[in-house]
Amino acid sequence: MSDNYAPLVGDSYAPEKIRVIIPVGGKATRLLPLTAETSKACLRLLNRPLVEFSLLSLASQGIRNFVFGVKGYTNYRDLYDYFESGYGFSARYNIKPRIHIKYQPNVPDLGSADSARINMEYYELNNPVFAVQGDNIFDIKVKSLIDFHKEKCSCLTIVLREVDNVEGLGIADIDKSGRIQRFVEKPSPKDAPSNLANTGLYVLSPEVRKIFREKGVQQIIKEKNRLDFGYDFIPYVIQTGRSVYGYTLKGNWFDVGTPKSYLEAMKNLLNGGFSTLNDFGGRLDKESLVWVQGESNDSEKRRQEIIQKIKQKKIEIEGAVLIGRHCQIEDGARIVNSCIDNFTRIGKNAVVANSAVMDRAIIGDNAEVYDSIIGRHVVVNSSCHKPTKITAVSVIADDVTLEEGCSLTATKVYPHQHIRGEFQNQTIIAN
Repeated sequence: MSDNYAPLVGDSYAPEKIRVIIPVGGKATRLLPLTAETSKACLRLLNRPLVEFSLLSLASQGIRNFVFGVKGYTNYRDLYDYFESGYGFSARYNIKPRIHIKYQPNVPDLGSADSARINMEYYELNNPVFAVQGDNIFDIKVKSLIDFHKEKCSCLTIVLREVDNVEGLGIADIDKSGRIQRFVEKPSPKDAPSNLANTGLYVLSPEVRKIFREKGVQQIIKEKNRLDFGYDFIPYVIQTGRSVYGYTLKGNWFDVGTPKSYLEAMKNLLNGGFSTLNDFGGRLDKESLVWVQGESNDSEKRRQEIIQKIKQKKIEIEGAVLIGRHCQIEDGARIVNSCIDNFTRIGKNAVVANSAVMDRAIIGDNAEVYDSIIGRHVVVNSSCHKPTKITAVSVIADDVTLEEGCSLTATKVYPHQHIRGEFQNQTIIAN
Protein backbone atom coordinates (compact mmCIF):
# COMPACT_ATOMS: atom_id res chain seq x y z
CA MET A 1 0.00 0.00 0.00
CA SER A 2 1.48 3.36 -1.02
CA ASP A 3 2.30 6.14 1.41
CA ASN A 4 -0.44 8.22 -0.20
CA TYR A 5 -3.11 5.73 0.84
CA ALA A 6 -6.22 7.72 1.65
CA PRO A 7 -8.24 6.56 4.67
CA LEU A 8 -11.43 7.49 2.79
CA VAL A 9 -11.04 4.73 0.24
CA GLY A 10 -10.02 2.01 2.64
CA ASP A 11 -11.93 0.35 5.43
CA SER A 12 -9.82 1.39 8.37
CA TYR A 13 -9.55 4.91 9.73
CA ALA A 14 -5.92 6.06 9.73
CA PRO A 15 -5.55 9.43 11.45
CA GLU A 16 -1.79 9.53 10.84
CA LYS A 17 -2.52 9.71 7.07
CA ILE A 18 -4.66 12.83 7.40
CA ARG A 19 -2.98 16.15 6.68
CA VAL A 20 -4.19 19.21 8.56
CA ILE A 21 -3.79 22.61 6.91
CA ILE A 22 -4.17 25.64 9.15
CA PRO A 23 -4.40 28.80 7.00
CA VAL A 24 -2.99 31.77 8.92
CA GLY A 25 -2.98 34.67 6.52
CA GLY A 26 -5.26 37.48 7.51
CA LYS A 27 -4.42 40.65 9.39
CA ALA A 28 -6.97 39.79 12.12
CA THR A 29 -8.42 43.30 12.01
CA ARG A 30 -11.25 42.46 14.44
CA LEU A 31 -8.68 41.65 17.14
CA LEU A 32 -6.62 44.80 16.68
CA PRO A 33 -4.62 46.22 18.41
CA LEU A 34 -3.62 42.84 19.96
CA THR A 35 -2.63 41.59 16.51
CA ALA A 36 -0.82 44.76 15.38
CA GLU A 37 2.54 42.99 15.74
CA THR A 38 1.50 39.44 16.65
CA SER A 39 0.03 36.64 14.55
CA LYS A 40 -3.52 35.94 15.69
CA ALA A 41 -2.65 32.23 15.88
CA CYS A 42 0.06 33.05 18.45
CA LEU A 43 -2.01 35.45 20.52
CA ARG A 44 -1.77 34.21 24.09
CA LEU A 45 -4.89 32.65 25.60
CA LEU A 46 -4.72 30.89 28.97
CA ASN A 47 -0.92 31.21 28.99
CA ARG A 48 -0.29 29.54 25.61
CA PRO A 49 -0.64 30.46 21.91
CA LEU A 50 -4.23 30.33 20.68
CA VAL A 51 -3.54 27.77 17.92
CA GLU A 52 -2.09 25.33 20.48
CA PHE A 53 -5.64 24.33 21.46
CA SER A 54 -6.37 23.08 17.91
CA LEU A 55 -3.04 21.25 17.64
CA LEU A 56 -3.58 19.59 20.98
CA SER A 57 -7.12 18.49 20.20
CA LEU A 58 -6.07 16.92 16.89
CA ALA A 59 -2.76 15.44 18.10
CA SER A 60 -4.57 13.77 21.00
CA GLN A 61 -6.69 11.96 18.37
CA GLY A 62 -3.68 10.53 16.55
CA ILE A 63 -3.17 13.20 13.88
CA ARG A 64 0.52 13.83 13.34
CA ASN A 65 0.94 15.93 10.18
CA PHE A 66 0.25 19.67 10.08
CA VAL A 67 0.91 22.47 7.60
CA PHE A 68 0.72 26.08 8.74
CA GLY A 69 -0.57 28.01 5.72
CA VAL A 70 1.30 31.14 6.70
CA LYS A 71 1.18 34.36 4.73
CA GLY A 72 3.26 37.39 5.57
CA TYR A 73 6.30 37.94 7.76
CA THR A 74 4.58 38.26 11.16
CA ASN A 75 2.54 35.06 10.81
CA TYR A 76 5.55 33.05 9.62
CA ARG A 77 7.94 34.48 12.22
CA ASP A 78 5.64 33.95 15.21
CA LEU A 79 4.57 30.43 14.26
CA TYR A 80 7.95 29.16 13.12
CA ASP A 81 9.85 30.66 16.06
CA TYR A 82 7.47 29.07 18.57
CA PHE A 83 6.57 25.72 16.98
CA GLU A 84 9.44 25.03 14.54
CA SER A 85 8.90 21.45 13.30
CA GLY A 86 6.84 20.30 16.29
CA TYR A 87 9.46 18.80 18.63
CA GLY A 88 8.88 21.20 21.54
CA PHE A 89 5.09 20.96 21.37
CA SER A 90 5.27 17.14 21.31
CA ALA A 91 7.59 17.09 24.33
CA ARG A 92 5.46 19.59 26.27
CA TYR A 93 2.32 17.48 25.92
CA ASN A 94 4.10 14.11 25.82
CA ILE A 95 2.81 13.25 22.33
CA LYS A 96 4.37 10.09 20.88
CA PRO A 97 5.18 9.60 18.07
CA ARG A 98 5.79 13.31 17.70
CA ILE A 99 3.88 15.65 15.40
CA HIS A 100 5.44 17.10 12.23
CA ILE A 101 4.80 20.72 11.29
CA LYS A 102 5.52 22.09 7.83
CA TYR A 103 5.03 25.62 6.50
CA GLN A 104 3.60 27.17 3.37
CA PRO A 105 6.34 28.02 0.87
CA ASN A 106 6.97 31.76 0.46
CA VAL A 107 4.08 32.17 -1.97
CA PRO A 108 1.50 34.78 -0.95
CA ASP A 109 -1.97 33.28 -0.99
CA LEU A 110 -5.20 35.08 -1.87
CA GLY A 111 -7.36 33.68 0.93
CA SER A 112 -7.96 30.59 3.04
CA ALA A 113 -8.92 28.30 0.13
CA ASP A 114 -5.95 29.55 -1.89
CA SER A 115 -3.68 28.63 1.01
CA ALA A 116 -5.13 25.09 0.91
CA ARG A 117 -4.60 25.02 -2.88
CA ILE A 118 -0.94 26.11 -2.64
CA ASN A 119 -0.10 23.60 0.09
CA MET A 120 -1.97 20.65 -1.44
CA GLU A 121 -0.05 21.26 -4.66
CA TYR A 122 3.35 21.95 -3.08
CA TYR A 123 3.26 18.97 -0.70
CA GLU A 124 1.50 16.76 -3.30
CA LEU A 125 -1.29 15.82 -0.91
CA ASN A 126 -3.30 12.95 -2.39
CA ASN A 127 -5.02 12.02 0.84
CA PRO A 128 -7.81 13.77 2.73
CA VAL A 129 -7.07 17.19 4.12
CA PHE A 130 -8.66 18.64 7.23
CA ALA A 131 -8.53 22.43 6.99
CA VAL A 132 -9.03 24.32 10.25
CA GLN A 133 -8.87 28.01 11.09
CA GLY A 134 -6.10 29.17 13.42
CA ASP A 135 -8.42 31.33 15.53
CA ASN A 136 -11.04 28.69 16.31
CA ILE A 137 -11.15 26.40 19.33
CA PHE A 138 -13.20 23.28 18.78
CA ASP A 139 -14.14 19.98 20.39
CA ILE A 140 -14.61 17.55 17.51
CA LYS A 141 -14.30 13.78 17.14
CA VAL A 142 -12.32 13.56 13.92
CA LYS A 143 -13.11 9.88 13.35
CA SER A 144 -16.87 10.46 13.29
CA LEU A 145 -16.37 13.48 10.96
CA ILE A 146 -14.24 11.40 8.54
CA ASP A 147 -16.72 8.49 8.75
CA PHE A 148 -19.55 10.89 7.83
CA HIS A 149 -17.51 12.34 4.94
CA LYS A 150 -16.76 8.84 3.63
CA GLU A 151 -20.32 7.55 4.07
CA LYS A 152 -21.73 10.49 2.07
CA CYS A 153 -19.03 10.18 -0.64
CA SER A 154 -18.64 13.88 -0.06
CA CYS A 155 -16.28 15.99 -2.10
CA LEU A 156 -16.18 18.68 0.56
CA THR A 157 -17.61 18.46 4.07
CA ILE A 158 -18.19 21.60 6.10
CA VAL A 159 -18.51 21.42 9.87
CA LEU A 160 -21.60 23.41 10.87
CA ARG A 161 -22.81 24.62 14.21
CA GLU A 162 -26.24 25.89 15.29
CA VAL A 163 -25.94 29.53 16.40
CA ASP A 164 -28.28 32.06 17.99
CA ASN A 165 -26.82 34.98 16.06
CA VAL A 166 -25.90 34.52 12.38
CA GLU A 167 -24.21 37.90 12.03
CA GLY A 168 -20.76 37.82 10.45
CA LEU A 169 -20.89 34.05 9.75
CA GLY A 170 -21.30 31.86 6.68
CA ILE A 171 -24.70 30.14 6.73
CA ALA A 172 -25.67 26.84 5.05
CA ASP A 173 -29.03 25.54 3.82
CA ILE A 174 -29.07 21.73 4.04
CA ASP A 175 -31.54 19.03 2.96
CA LYS A 176 -32.61 16.03 5.05
CA SER A 177 -29.53 14.01 4.09
CA GLY A 178 -27.22 16.84 5.19
CA ARG A 179 -26.32 17.90 1.64
CA ILE A 180 -25.76 21.65 1.34
CA GLN A 181 -28.12 23.21 -1.21
CA ARG A 182 -26.99 26.78 -0.74
CA PHE A 183 -24.29 28.63 1.14
CA VAL A 184 -24.33 32.36 1.93
CA GLU A 185 -21.30 34.12 3.39
CA LYS A 186 -22.17 36.72 6.07
CA PRO A 187 -25.84 37.29 5.16
CA SER A 188 -27.97 39.87 6.94
CA PRO A 189 -30.09 38.09 9.60
CA LYS A 190 -33.25 38.41 7.45
CA ASP A 191 -31.56 36.78 4.45
CA ALA A 192 -29.99 33.87 6.37
CA PRO A 193 -31.33 30.52 5.01
CA SER A 194 -30.90 28.79 8.43
CA ASN A 195 -29.07 29.09 11.74
CA LEU A 196 -26.36 26.58 10.74
CA ALA A 197 -23.05 28.44 10.68
CA ASN A 198 -19.78 27.50 9.04
CA THR A 199 -17.17 26.84 11.75
CA GLY A 200 -14.26 27.13 9.30
CA LEU A 201 -13.50 23.40 9.60
CA TYR A 202 -13.46 21.47 6.30
CA VAL A 203 -12.67 17.97 5.08
CA LEU A 204 -11.36 18.08 1.51
CA SER A 205 -11.30 14.93 -0.60
CA PRO A 206 -8.23 14.33 -2.76
CA GLU A 207 -10.29 15.36 -5.84
CA VAL A 208 -10.39 18.93 -4.49
CA ARG A 209 -6.80 19.29 -5.67
CA LYS A 210 -8.09 18.81 -9.26
CA ILE A 211 -10.98 21.25 -8.70
CA PHE A 212 -8.48 23.94 -7.70
CA ARG A 213 -6.95 23.63 -11.19
CA GLU A 214 -10.26 24.10 -13.04
CA LYS A 215 -10.85 27.08 -15.30
CA GLY A 216 -13.76 28.25 -13.16
CA VAL A 217 -11.58 28.49 -10.04
CA GLN A 218 -8.77 30.17 -11.98
CA GLN A 219 -11.35 32.65 -13.30
CA ILE A 220 -12.46 33.51 -9.72
CA ILE A 221 -8.83 34.11 -8.73
CA LYS A 222 -8.26 36.31 -11.79
CA GLU A 223 -11.46 38.37 -11.45
CA LYS A 224 -11.61 38.76 -7.67
CA ASN A 225 -7.92 38.47 -6.83
CA ARG A 226 -9.14 36.21 -4.03
CA LEU A 227 -9.99 32.60 -3.24
CA ASP A 228 -11.75 32.39 0.09
CA PHE A 229 -13.55 29.26 1.28
CA GLY A 230 -16.78 31.00 2.29
CA TYR A 231 -17.12 33.69 -0.37
CA ASP A 232 -15.71 31.80 -3.36
CA PHE A 233 -14.74 28.15 -3.19
CA ILE A 234 -17.73 26.58 -1.36
CA PRO A 235 -20.33 28.29 -3.62
CA TYR A 236 -18.31 27.22 -6.71
CA VAL A 237 -18.15 23.55 -5.65
CA ILE A 238 -21.91 23.55 -4.91
CA GLN A 239 -22.76 25.30 -8.23
CA THR A 240 -20.73 22.77 -10.23
CA GLY A 241 -22.95 19.99 -8.85
CA ARG A 242 -20.46 18.27 -6.57
CA SER A 243 -21.56 16.76 -3.27
CA VAL A 244 -20.98 19.20 -0.43
CA TYR A 245 -22.26 18.05 2.97
CA GLY A 246 -22.72 19.72 6.32
CA TYR A 247 -21.64 17.86 9.45
CA THR A 248 -23.32 19.35 12.51
CA LEU A 249 -20.94 19.76 15.42
CA LYS A 250 -22.23 18.73 18.82
CA GLY A 251 -19.17 19.73 20.85
CA ASN A 252 -18.07 23.23 21.79
CA TRP A 253 -16.74 25.69 19.24
CA PHE A 254 -15.36 29.16 19.92
CA ASP A 255 -14.56 31.75 17.29
CA VAL A 256 -11.94 33.89 19.02
CA GLY A 257 -12.32 36.69 16.50
CA THR A 258 -12.96 39.77 18.63
CA PRO A 259 -11.81 40.98 22.08
CA LYS A 260 -15.31 40.25 23.43
CA SER A 261 -15.33 36.68 22.07
CA TYR A 262 -11.74 36.21 23.30
CA LEU A 263 -12.88 36.97 26.86
CA GLU A 264 -15.96 34.75 26.49
CA ALA A 265 -13.81 31.84 25.24
CA MET A 266 -11.34 32.37 28.09
CA LYS A 267 -14.11 32.08 30.70
CA ASN A 268 -15.69 29.09 28.95
CA LEU A 269 -12.37 27.24 28.79
CA LEU A 270 -11.60 27.98 32.45
CA ASN A 271 -14.98 26.47 33.28
CA GLY A 272 -14.21 23.21 31.46
CA GLY A 273 -15.55 24.08 27.99
CA PHE A 274 -12.77 22.23 26.14
CA SER A 275 -12.58 18.51 26.85
CA THR A 276 -9.00 18.04 25.60
CA LEU A 277 -7.57 20.56 28.03
CA ASN A 278 -9.47 21.34 31.21
CA ASP A 279 -6.63 21.18 33.70
CA PHE A 280 -4.00 23.86 33.31
CA GLY A 281 -1.51 22.59 35.90
CA GLY A 282 -1.20 23.52 39.56
CA ARG A 283 -4.86 23.17 40.45
CA LEU A 284 -5.45 24.08 44.10
CA ASP A 285 -8.00 21.35 44.80
CA LYS A 286 -10.63 19.22 43.06
CA GLU A 287 -13.48 21.47 44.20
CA SER A 288 -12.15 24.79 42.94
CA LEU A 289 -11.41 26.11 39.45
CA VAL A 290 -8.24 27.86 40.57
CA TRP A 291 -4.84 27.06 39.09
CA VAL A 292 -1.50 28.49 40.18
CA GLN A 293 1.18 27.23 37.80
CA GLY A 294 4.79 26.47 38.70
CA GLU A 295 7.04 23.50 38.01
CA SER A 296 10.65 24.51 38.65
CA ASN A 297 11.99 25.08 42.17
CA ASP A 298 12.05 28.85 41.57
CA SER A 299 8.47 29.05 40.30
CA GLU A 300 7.22 26.59 42.93
CA LYS A 301 8.46 28.94 45.66
CA ARG A 302 6.40 31.83 44.23
CA ARG A 303 3.46 29.49 43.71
CA GLN A 304 3.49 28.56 47.40
CA GLU A 305 3.60 32.24 48.40
CA ILE A 306 0.43 32.90 46.39
CA ILE A 307 -1.31 29.81 47.79
CA GLN A 308 -0.47 30.90 51.35
CA LYS A 309 -1.93 34.35 50.68
CA ILE A 310 -5.12 32.77 49.32
CA LYS A 311 -5.43 30.54 52.41
CA GLN A 312 -4.77 33.44 54.76
CA LYS A 313 -7.33 35.53 52.82
CA LYS A 314 -4.69 38.18 52.16
CA ILE A 315 -5.69 38.02 48.51
CA GLU A 316 -9.17 37.24 47.21
CA ILE A 317 -9.77 34.76 44.39
CA GLU A 318 -13.31 34.26 43.02
CA GLY A 319 -14.67 31.99 40.30
CA ALA A 320 -12.38 30.36 37.74
CA VAL A 321 -8.86 31.82 37.82
CA LEU A 322 -5.58 30.80 36.19
CA ILE A 323 -2.35 32.30 37.54
CA GLY A 324 0.85 31.61 35.61
CA ARG A 325 4.42 30.94 36.73
CA HIS A 326 6.57 33.46 38.62
CA CYS A 327 3.68 35.80 39.43
CA GLN A 328 3.69 38.19 42.35
CA ILE A 329 0.39 39.22 43.91
CA GLU A 330 0.34 41.78 46.72
CA ASP A 331 -1.99 41.84 49.73
CA GLY A 332 -5.51 43.12 49.18
CA ALA A 333 -5.61 42.14 45.50
CA ARG A 334 -8.83 40.65 44.15
CA ILE A 335 -8.93 38.40 41.08
CA VAL A 336 -12.25 37.22 39.62
CA ASN A 337 -12.81 34.89 36.62
CA SER A 338 -9.54 35.94 35.01
CA CYS A 339 -6.25 34.73 33.63
CA ILE A 340 -2.94 36.15 34.83
CA ASP A 341 0.01 35.15 32.63
CA ASN A 342 3.62 34.36 33.61
CA PHE A 343 5.94 36.88 35.33
CA THR A 344 3.06 39.29 36.04
CA ARG A 345 2.92 41.56 39.09
CA ILE A 346 -0.38 42.60 40.65
CA GLY A 347 -0.17 45.48 43.14
CA LYS A 348 -1.81 46.07 46.52
CA ASN A 349 -5.63 46.31 46.51
CA ALA A 350 -5.75 45.95 42.72
CA VAL A 351 -8.83 44.36 41.12
CA VAL A 352 -8.73 42.18 37.99
CA ALA A 353 -12.18 40.87 37.05
CA ASN A 354 -13.35 39.00 33.92
CA SER A 355 -10.10 40.00 32.26
CA ALA A 356 -6.91 38.65 30.73
CA VAL A 357 -3.54 40.00 31.81
CA MET A 358 -0.74 38.74 29.57
CA ASP A 359 2.81 37.91 30.57
CA ARG A 360 5.24 40.38 32.19
CA ALA A 361 2.51 42.96 32.77
CA ILE A 362 2.59 45.11 35.89
CA ILE A 363 -0.73 46.17 37.39
CA GLY A 364 -0.11 48.91 39.96
CA ASP A 365 -1.62 49.40 43.43
CA ASN A 366 -5.37 50.12 43.52
CA ALA A 367 -5.75 49.69 39.76
CA GLU A 368 -9.07 48.32 38.51
CA VAL A 369 -9.28 46.15 35.40
CA TYR A 370 -12.76 44.99 34.40
CA ASP A 371 -13.77 43.03 31.26
CA SER A 372 -10.58 43.99 29.45
CA ILE A 373 -7.39 42.59 27.91
CA ILE A 374 -3.95 43.79 29.00
CA GLY A 375 -1.14 42.88 26.57
CA ARG A 376 2.40 41.69 27.19
CA HIS A 377 4.91 43.88 29.01
CA VAL A 378 2.28 46.53 29.81
CA VAL A 379 2.80 48.77 32.84
CA VAL A 380 -0.35 50.11 34.49
CA ASN A 381 0.87 52.73 36.94
CA SER A 382 -1.61 53.38 39.72
CA SER A 383 -1.73 54.47 43.38
CA CYS A 384 -4.29 54.91 46.14
CA HIS A 385 -4.31 58.68 45.44
CA LYS A 386 -4.49 58.28 41.66
CA PRO A 387 -6.01 54.88 40.81
CA THR A 388 -6.08 53.78 37.16
CA LYS A 389 -9.29 52.25 35.81
CA ILE A 390 -9.63 50.09 32.67
CA THR A 391 -13.15 48.89 31.79
CA ALA A 392 -15.75 47.89 29.17
CA VAL A 393 -13.66 45.65 26.88
CA SER A 394 -10.71 48.01 26.66
CA VAL A 395 -7.70 46.45 24.94
CA ILE A 396 -4.13 47.52 25.74
CA ALA A 397 -1.61 46.13 23.24
CA ASP A 398 1.97 45.11 24.08
CA ASP A 399 4.59 47.36 25.66
CA VAL A 400 2.28 50.23 26.67
CA THR A 401 2.76 52.33 29.80
CA LEU A 402 -0.24 53.98 31.44
CA GLU A 403 0.32 56.88 33.82
CA GLU A 404 -1.28 56.96 37.28
CA GLY A 405 -4.90 58.07 37.24
CA CYS A 406 -5.67 56.98 33.67
CA SER A 407 -9.25 56.06 32.86
CA LEU A 408 -9.95 53.89 29.81
CA THR A 409 -13.49 52.86 28.86
CA ALA A 410 -14.03 50.73 25.73
CA THR A 411 -10.71 52.06 24.43
CA LYS A 412 -8.02 50.42 22.29
CA VAL A 413 -4.34 51.33 22.68
CA TYR A 414 -1.80 50.30 20.04
CA PRO A 415 1.70 49.05 21.06
CA HIS A 416 4.72 51.02 22.38
CA GLN A 417 2.93 54.09 23.75
CA HIS A 418 2.98 56.18 26.90
CA ILE A 419 -0.59 57.16 27.84
CA ARG A 420 -2.04 59.65 30.29
CA GLY A 421 -5.55 61.00 30.74
CA GLU A 422 -9.14 59.82 30.26
CA PHE A 423 -10.42 58.06 27.15
CA GLN A 424 -13.80 56.69 26.15
CA ASN A 425 -14.59 54.69 22.99
CA GLN A 426 -11.30 55.73 21.44
CA THR A 427 -8.49 54.12 19.47
CA ILE A 428 -5.05 55.46 20.35
CA ILE A 429 -2.38 54.93 17.70
CA ALA A 430 1.17 56.25 17.93
CA ASN A 431 2.04 58.99 15.45
